[in-house]
Amino acid sequence: MRGKATTSLRPLPAPAPPPPPPRLFFFFFPFFFFFFLPASGTQALAPSAAAGGSREERTDGPAVAWQRPLRQRRRQERAERRPRAGAPSRPVPAARRARAGAMLQEESDLSLVIAQIVQKLKGSTLYAQLERQAWASLQRPEIKLESLKEDIKEFFKISGWEKKLQNAVYSELSVFPLPSHPAAPPEHLKEPLVYMRKAQGSWEKRILKSLNSMCTELSIPLARKRPVGEQKELLNKWNEMGTDEPDLSLFRPVYAPKDFLEVLINLRNPNYENGDSLSFRTHLGLIQVPLKVKDIPELKEFFVELGLTTGQLGIDDSTQVPPELFENEHVRIGQKVLAEQDSAAAQQYIRQGSPTALRAELWALILNISSQPEDILYYEQLKTNVIQHDLLVDSLIYKDVKLTASNDDYYFVFEDYLYQVLLCFSRDTSVLGHFAYNSASPPKSYIRGKLGLEEYAVFYPPNGVIPFHGFSMYVAPLCFLYHEPSKLYQIFREMYVRFFFRLHSISSHPSGIVSLCLLFETLLQTYLPQLFYHLREIGAQPLRISFKWMVRAFSGYLATDQLLLLWDRILGYNSLEILAVLAAAVFAFRAVNLMEVTSLAAAEKFKFYP
Repeated sequence: MRGKATTSLRPLPAPAPPPPPPRLFFFFFPFFFFFFLPASGTQALAPSAAAGGSREERTDGPAVAWQRPLRQRRRQERAERRPRAGAPSRPVPAARRARAGAMLQEESDLSLVIAQIVQKLKGSTLYAQLERQAWASLQRPEIKLESLKEDIKEFFKISGWEKKLQNAVYSELSVFPLPSHPAAPPEHLKEPLVYMRKAQGSWEKRILKSLNSMCTELSIPLARKRPVGEQKELLNKWNEMGTDEPDLSLFRPVYAPKDFLEVLINLRNPNYENGDSLSFRTHLGLIQVPLKVKDIPELKEFFVELGLTTGQLGIDDSTQVPPELFENEHVRIGQKVLAEQDSAAAQQYIRQGSPTALRAELWALILNISSQPEDILYYEQLKTNVIQHDLLVDSLIYKDVKLTASNDDYYFVFEDYLYQVLLCFSRDTSVLGHFAYNSASPPKSYIRGKLGLEEYAVFYPPNGVIPFHGFSMYVAPLCFLYHEPSKLYQIFREMYVRFFFRLHSISSHPSGIVSLCLLFETLLQTYLPQLFYHLREIGAQPLRISFKWMVRAFSGYLATDQLLLLWDRILGYNSLEILAVLAAAVFAFRAVNLMEVTSLAAAEKFKFYP
């Protein structure tokens, strides 16, 4: 049983946000856009020049094809394509056959995607609701038997259920695995590169070894049922768990971001080990794996809404800019998007940033979170599981919150919320579904006395996620937006299974932490070569400084209002690549000062943020 509270109880009202910090985007955005400036000297051809001149310029010589009547030209073209009688049939060109095969393959892939999404939606609450609504609509007088299908479709459209179905499909597509070969085995859907899968497997074994050794040293079980008295005590202080001061001195985080970085630094593709020479490698960074990352033209195309000619919340809504130039119109459009309840439109809208008053609703719309009664009931069931059973990872969660969020000037007031959300998250078996497209695998444990028998194997923790140092910082910023624990929990869970899991697993995905590190180093090495070389020579590789920023998605490093603006873009582009670009922009912003540091210790102590 944990120690009793040693401080006064602190009921948790909805706290007022802290005073606005310096608007860091004023500092970082010019350097952020440094990577997106248009190339000079490029200009599109005028239509007449591209077409070879105007009609008046092409009237010399005999009559040309464009001067004939359109119908006559089409008749002649059809006659030319029609095979003559007795003429041998021409073989179909290889290019045409290839195009036809590609189209058939695309249709087959699309059918497979549709079938998988339909199968997944059949097990959802929305499917049951749609089924009930369809049966209820049969009693309506306007539904005719001869046009039953069309009438029910029209009813769903008018009643708003069609929009809910569209949002659900769009939500499933956002986490759908990248296209792969139809015959690819399941492990290829998780991670196509074998050496990545092996590295992730080795990393998982190392984590489990650390967890098991802690369990053995402290002589505590992985899980136990709480006594009745302890259950009552925990239930009574559920909303005041921050006042509890358990002795956690013997517990240590399973791993920290710096441990994970060392694993990524040693990652190698074995197919490159037997090359002619290592001198052909022009990449001087810590990450030495050959992954494809976006270059500047591709980043410009992908983040087109972040161009200098587009209005941005975080800059154009400052007190120095009249609101009628951008802010008022942007807020009006946001209200219209919410009225339409279209998650695709919300995702497009939020790429320019979300107004503070609309952010909570917009994020919930994009993540397809509606907080139905059954969702609240599910959260209560998770809460009951927490009260009934004590897990070893509970102490890891307590330890992490005490070390990170409780010591943060912005987030310490949300300590109770963090315990509630993270303890429930550790019991949520629905999180296991994301391992279908995650390179990681959930760890297993066995019932006592049944070691090695698969029929007695269970996932531990139940959600398959072992928390690490800084894990609670994924939840803390969301507490500014949602004050209802059940909705806060749903938002965090969806953010995790869409984005955050990629920041602590080894994969080749473009939003995976390996690709983000490589993208960051490539940007610095290509566009700030002097700074990169200087830091490398003094033993202060830039990635050793920026890695912890990216692993936490900048939570705890940027001020809260700036962090939420950054997470707006993550949701808007459904990608974490912006983290690497922003990390490079921070180095560009501090380039002059960083050229003067002489050691890694000095660089780490450097104040990167105003």
